[in-house]
Amino acid sequence: MSRYDGAITVFSPDGHLFQVEYAMEAVRKGTLAVGVRGGDCVVLGVEKKSIAKLQDPRTMRKIQMIDDHVCVAFAGLTADARILINKARLEAQSHRLTLEDSASVEYITRYVGGVQQKYTQSGGVRPFGLSTLICGFSPEGAPQLFHTDPSGTYSEWKANATGRNAKAVREWLEKHYEETEGEATAKLCLRALLELVEPSSKNIEIAIVGKDGVATMSEEDVDALIKKVEEEKEAADREKKEKARRQAEEALAAAGEN
Repeated sequence: MSRYDGAITVFSPDGHLFQVEYAMEAVRKGTLAVGVRGGDCVVLGVEKKSIAKLQDPRTMRKIQMIDDHVCVAFAGLTADARILINKARLEAQSHRLTLEDSASVEYITRYVGGVQQKYTQSGGVRPFGLSTLICGFSPEGAPQLFHTDPSGTYSEWKANATGRNAKAVREWLEKHYEETEGEATAKLCLRALLELVEPSSKNIEIAIVGKDGVATMSEEDVDALIKKVEEEKEAADREKKEKARRQAEEALAAAGEN
């Protein structure tokens, strides 16, 4: 294996590009990012790293804008993300300047995926160690959510997660996803994050991408939403226990009659 994992352009005999796989491992060690597409918006939620007491939190944003209507969340190496996002911003402005129209979300995603793929096929470079969730609205006004990975592959999703334990969160989303609107979409995204993240605005950042633009929830709003979600979960648990108790009583009553 050591003969093949040093060069980015060399395949191993069993068809692996080890440097690309190592980049995907860097993504899996990154903080969690979740995206959920609703009927009228897309919600991005990310796990925030704890920062030093004297550090300005604005310099460590995991959710950033590429254009006025395109938002991105990422998992992986923050320094790599800065370079890739700047390239995407430049392409978005170049598109606007050349065609006098804003680039579509799919166009931006295809460009980001193309840049990531180019860095898997050239000598003297290494792959970008990050995965992205890119969202916005199509020219027809439909919400869209795309995912790219270090290999340059991109795909569209209804809901997805990337970063640490993303597989478990994705499986949770597969079981619980349903098309929602407004606050219900934000709650679904938050519930997915809370499967792994401590319930506090210090650990969670949420942005809602609507037709009118992007709104990042304040810490107070995130805490209020967490409280609502936890109250709903407690009510559902109580109802479940009550239902199980009633069923047990009915089963005992039926057994007594027999």
